[in-house]
Amino acid sequence: MKKILITGKNSFVGTSFIKWLDQYPEKYTIDSISLRDNSWREFDFSRYDVLLHVAGIAHVSSSPKMKELYYKVNCDLTIETAKKAKSEGVKQFIFISSIKVYGDSVTEIDKDTIPNPSDYYGSSKLKAEEGIKPLEDNNFIISIIRPPMIYGKNSKGNYPKLARAAQKLPIFPNIDNQRSMIHIDNLCEFIRLIIDNRESGTFYPQNREYVKTSEMVKIIAEVYGKKIRLTKLFNPLIILTVKKIDVINKMFGNLVYKKDMSNYKINYQIRELSETIKLTEK
Repeated sequence: MKKILITGKNSFVGTSFIKWLDQYPEKYTIDSISLRDNSWREFDFSRYDVLLHVAGIAHVSSSPKMKELYYKVNCDLTIETAKKAKSEGVKQFIFISSIKVYGDSVTEIDKDTIPNPSDYYGSSKLKAEEGIKPLEDNNFIISIIRPPMIYGKNSKGNYPKLARAAQKLPIFPNIDNQRSMIHIDNLCEFIRLIIDNRESGTFYPQNREYVKTSEMVKIIAEVYGKKIRLTKLFNPLIILTVKKIDVINKMFGNLVYKKDMSNYKINYQIRELSETIKLTEK
């Protein structure tokens, strides 16, 4: 039986992963702790085989005022946690990084794409990766996961905004864009497999399908029995501003991992797009 510790007690990924492993009570035991105060430094990590590190500050602001906090929490705290885990005999450290390590200037990412973060969030995640990699040895393996946008029931970020728009708007821009995304169930299954197989390295899980924003909004509207008309009327304005306004770029810009980056020896694609949206919105 694998014993797993999650750092990030109330995180979306952490709480979702705990629920996901409820399907396998005979295979895993799982606990979670908060890193918000100093009590975790006295917590005994030696009881665990795996540490899943999801504690951190989400990408909520690019304000210079956030710089110190991003690096303190997303970078320094990650490295300190990994060092403690190694010193106390944990065998595997899994770090949830982000596609944001590649920055905003790239639209298609392949295995040769060099990370080039464009904000403090992405930079702090990349610095954390660089800080924990030297700790790896035969007795302490490092697994780094760089997911694209994660969505699911009770998720935060851009997806809930699109869901609200789908329920309220009669029309929506029809832009031919592509985004890599991953539903929380697909991500949880991938993490489970990484634990089962004691995989080290850097990983790029995503849904099987790329997402076109307007089509996703249309599916969300249909879940609520609502019809939304897609129009290209606003396309010239959107195309002009997509690289200039961050929120427009996140909604209508292109950002994908090439499909071969996400291939894995065991299928973790247990949910298709339409099913994930129904599960998220029901």
